[in-house]
Amino acid sequence: MLGALILVPAVSALVVALVGRARPEWTRLVAVVSSVATLAVAVRMLAEFDPGSAAFQFVEHRAWIAQWGISWHLGVDGISLFLVVLTALLFPLVIVGVDPHHDERRYLAWMLLLEAGVMGSFLSLDLFLFFVMFEIVLVPMYFLIGGWGYGERIYAATKFFIFTMAGSALMLVGIVATVVLARDEVGAVTFSLPELQRAAEFSVAEGRWLFASFALAFAVKVPLVPLHTWLPDAHTQAPTGGSVILAGVLLKMGTYGLLRFAIGLFPEAARWASPLFFTLAVVGIVYGAIAATMQRDLKRLVAYSSVAHLGFIVLGTFALTTQAVSGAVIQMVNHGVSTGALFLLVGMISDRRHTREIDALRGLQHVAPVFAGTFTVVMLSSIGVPGLNGFVGEFLVLIGSFGPARWWTVVATTGVVLAALYLLWAYQRVFHGEPDEANRGFAEMTWREGALMSVFVAIIVATGVYPAPMLDRMRPSVDALIARVAGG
Repeated sequence: MLGALILVPAVSALVVALVGRARPEWTRLVAVVSSVATLAVAVRMLAEFDPGSAAFQFVEHRAWIAQWGISWHLGVDGISLFLVVLTALLFPLVIVGVDPHHDERRYLAWMLLLEAGVMGSFLSLDLFLFFVMFEIVLVPMYFLIGGWGYGERIYAATKFFIFTMAGSALMLVGIVATVVLARDEVGAVTFSLPELQRAAEFSVAEGRWLFASFALAFAVKVPLVPLHTWLPDAHTQAPTGGSVILAGVLLKMGTYGLLRFAIGLFPEAARWASPLFFTLAVVGIVYGAIAATMQRDLKRLVAYSSVAHLGFIVLGTFALTTQAVSGAVIQMVNHGVSTGALFLLVGMISDRRHTREIDALRGLQHVAPVFAGTFTVVMLSSIGVPGLNGFVGEFLVLIGSFGPARWWTVVATTGVVLAALYLLWAYQRVFHGEPDEANRGFAEMTWREGALMSVFVAIIVATGVYPAPMLDRMRPSVDALIARVAGG
């Protein structure tokens, strides 16, 4: 089942790239069928998942490079479950709902390869396999930004690639060093994450250096301040579909990696480094909110809001309590839904008005009330209004972090207030007032766009009102991780 989540989009990408040249009319059909089939597998996996177990489920384990201890090792637990489902959901929505405007065949091929890489990153239980999947993701996103982006797309794509590749190179060094140093305790050379967690023991100095190599790579991917400078450029210049996927799931590869690999393999080092990550998280929350407030480009505003929201996730991750880590995991999913929806709406505005400048937009709610209402719900979810999904994650992070990181949490709470400031102020300038001549012709949301956004709104409301099904499935794995850190 898990192999299908990777192989179906990967093979479909090849089919679209090769067959689509001779049969261009099949291109979109193959992409849609592939992404929907992947979603169907993910839904089946969710339905069959045992919520009471902390173990990895649906495990696939086959030798790949046996003499080096490298294997095709896949598994899913409560921490990765909903990230996989989110990935499977976002890609068909983007493929169906976003027009690439040109060269559809290559665009869809890169999009499907990107889905395969993201799925592999969330499912891999072999460090080498994870690194391969982590690297595969860079290539399609580079070409999506560079080939279908805006203005300075080549600069943004290159900056994205250099930053993330540099972090990945450091992680590769850490992976190899981890395997070599653990060889005697494990009894063989192995890249298996469960085996390394079970048997590997590192000295304090070794664990901290190895933790640093992993954590720095994931900090670039999150990204944490001051390693964040590639993100606003990538988001601003990326095509709408690329921004949705980048915010929805690619950034979560960094937060997931911190939790699964950096903390999971080096618990003592994670406890030792937690004050540093508390500080970086809080700086990101406050800085991202202030920077978002000052933006004139609506898309760049949403990009900086991601820096702030991801700071909450990192704060909860390193608080290492059940409430905080559960809040961080559910906030990974919630941020992907809310911010992905915001980027879709900003893309619709850009397609209609051919500008994203806030000062050029005014009074849109008078000519497109349904569009404005949808934007309101998504915006309020991003602010963290009770009853919507954003509140659940942020509340759990703050209440769970208050004990181990009291003063950091107090400062982080100001980020909630600042989020209301920059989003409500932007909404006021874009949607309130009387529309001028240029905005009077702004088109109302179409049925197709409404159907697309209704999926996001339904998830936002359902998760905000009743998050228990998600939390119940996460809790056993979260508790097992916290127990490991406490005893590590």
